[in-house]
Amino acid sequence: MIERVQQVLNGDRRALARLLTHVENEREGVEQALAALFPYTGRAWVVGVTGAPGTGKSTLVNEMTKLYRAQGKTVAILAIDPTSPFTGGALLGDRVRMRDLSGDKGVFIRSMATRGSLGGLARAARDAIRVLDAGGFDVVLVETVGAGQNEVDIVRAADTTVVVEAPGMGDEVQAIKAGILEIADVLVVNKADRPGVNHTVRALKMMLEIGHPSSRSQLSAHHGRLLPAHEVAQDTQSHEAMWLPPIVQTVASEGKGVDQVVSAIADHRRFLEANDLRETVERQHIEVELYERLRDSLMARLLQDVPSSAIATMIEQIQAREIDPQNAVRQILAQVEG
Repeated sequence: MIERVQQVLNGDRRALARLLTHVENEREGVEQALAALFPYTGRAWVVGVTGAPGTGKSTLVNEMTKLYRAQGKTVAILAIDPTSPFTGGALLGDRVRMRDLSGDKGVFIRSMATRGSLGGLARAARDAIRVLDAGGFDVVLVETVGAGQNEVDIVRAADTTVVVEAPGMGDEVQAIKAGILEIADVLVVNKADRPGVNHTVRALKMMLEIGHPSSRSQLSAHHGRLLPAHEVAQDTQSHEAMWLPPIVQTVASEGKGVDQVVSAIADHRRFLEANDLRETVERQHIEVELYERLRDSLMARLLQDVPSSAIATMIEQIQAREIDPQNAVRQILAQVEG
């Protein structure tokens, strides 16, 4: 496994694909490989592309990749596909949609199944992003499954978050109710050739205006990170720089407006770097990740110490209304501590 690390650093795509498979399947030796790669991370710009299913995320990612390649940048695409709750399988269909990128040595496409993970991101997604980062790619595009409210998790892994909306998809207020709008660094209204696009744009602008500038302090703390914004504005009292998400209209299937999306992402990157905010955002991402990993590890260790029969007994007692769930948890923990 360690030998494969050097191959990845040398740009070996086959070794990269194999290591990603090991990461996804949590094979033995993966932790050591990731530790060896970690010092070489932090160079790629990670762009999360999220939004409701049917808004055209995959088509947009495809066209963005073409533009980045025209700029001479290498691109890795990590497409998170939903896992069927019935079969446990996933379509992994983004490779099919992005066939016109095949054969380009500057593009690497990888699909991953969520395997039941909430938030639109597979459990191994963060590690996969780091492997791609260490593999030398300039841009890593992460397309999520469009899982609704839990989709906000993408903000914890991306440097820039692109939220894709489309006219005719329903009540635009759902976007802000689900927390999607609040994580946007760039807002894209795709399929802008459809009727109702002006209504969608107006609704999004109204929601953005509600949050700025009077609610600036509340927004900046949301999700434990600075809320991004498109234009630098100076508060006369606190002199805090703010970035208001631009609203870009696109027809990705025809390549229209995609150059403006790529430009907006570049503007957001310059904003973060000019205001020394990238390290702050990265620190907040790491803090969230550390707590999540601690929680998962402690849970795994707990379940190792608790017989499955004891869990089954508690489930039966809860179902029989002999004990409530919280007291059941206390009893299980008492058994472990005892």
